[in-house]
Amino acid sequence: MDTSESGAAPAAEEAGPAPKRDRPSRRGWRGWAMDTRPLRRPAYRRLWSSTIVTAVGSQLTAVAVPKQIYDITGSSAWVGYASLAGLVPMVLFALWGGAVADTVDRRKLLLITNSGIAVTSVLFWLQAVSGLDSVAVLVVLLATQQAFFGLNSPARNASIARLVPAEELAAANALGSTVMQTGLVAGPLFAGALIPVIGLPELYLLDAVALCVTLWAVFRLPALPPAASAKARRAGLREIADGFRYISRHKVLLLSFLADVIAMVFGMPRALFPQLAAETYAPYGEGLALGLLFAAIPIGAVLGGLFSGTFSRARRHGWMVIGAVVAWGAAIAASGLSAGLWVAVVFLACAGVADMVSMVFRGAILLSAATDEMRGRMQGVFTVVVAGGPRLADALHGTAGAAFGARTAVTGGGLLVVALMLGLAAAVPALRRYRV
Repeated sequence: MDTSESGAAPAAEEAGPAPKRDRPSRRGWRGWAMDTRPLRRPAYRRLWSSTIVTAVGSQLTAVAVPKQIYDITGSSAWVGYASLAGLVPMVLFALWGGAVADTVDRRKLLLITNSGIAVTSVLFWLQAVSGLDSVAVLVVLLATQQAFFGLNSPARNASIARLVPAEELAAANALGSTVMQTGLVAGPLFAGALIPVIGLPELYLLDAVALCVTLWAVFRLPALPPAASAKARRAGLREIADGFRYISRHKVLLLSFLADVIAMVFGMPRALFPQLAAETYAPYGEGLALGLLFAAIPIGAVLGGLFSGTFSRARRHGWMVIGAVVAWGAAIAASGLSAGLWVAVVFLACAGVADMVSMVFRGAILLSAATDEMRGRMQGVFTVVVAGGPRLADALHGTAGAAFGARTAVTGGGLLVVALMLGLAAAVPALRRYRV
């Protein structure tokens, strides 16, 4: 399926004059190192640079909130309830935010929503330093911040296609995903190291300061007005429904979402890591095993991003998604079969590399195979799928682990991913045929 069939928009004017293209074949380390072409474009470089700071800062709050709730209640159940309270507004506002992003200047929307996230981080800090110790206040602030995030994420992701040309979308996604995955590794480590030194409340304040960097970067972006046909449109239920109808009419978009659902719902085993650490890998030290299991996938994703030059120039994006999801499932299944901790960690890291490849090309498909007036809504659905899939996986894998054992559940889930993805690719050729 080519871009004319999928209704792709041409590269936008905001990207500026195209720099000299790289030669098709690059020798030496440049052939496999991270593809940094999008960073030559000032607007994208500003947006990406701000992400370096906020990727770590957001994880400080992500650690501080559950830590504070647990300190107040002494109950992990309350930590779980708070997570659910944050998920619901994020899902609702991501769907609505996608429709809003298609009808307003995305730069202005990013300024408003980033300001809202920063204000809630300051409020988190104020309640912590005041010694309020109220779970209800924490839950309300978390729900509010996640609502702002739901409004922000579709606009931010949809803007990328207006800042770089189509042939650099995969590279831009690799750069952004690598930074976010690095934040998932470094952020919690910094939080753990800083709490004994400066205290928990100051983590919220550091996040707020990091968000000021983002606000400055967004302020310096060019205007990102909606398409002419969208200027008079409202952002209501009808527009949200139009987004889902658009997905149903464009098979490659639908398949990209289904590929992520298959990979995350059936193949994300994080709910089983505590059981594996306590039972299978206890001789290595339960704490060490748990930390390595949780860190392995993000570390693999970061490594995949650092070597993204090996794949970011591929043009058969559909096949790259299929191959990445199959590789993810196979690596997860292999980790479940591994009796040794370090072997399991290596396979989980391999799964992280495959996950990075999948993220890069699914993101590129969503940006290139949709018209600009629909990109916000596509990114809204994408945000919901990315956030909701792992949470469904937690429930599914937790139940399977209790019934059949952790290693059996991990292995079975990985094999199911491989079977379902190959079956989907064979039954519906649109994803196999898609190329930029």
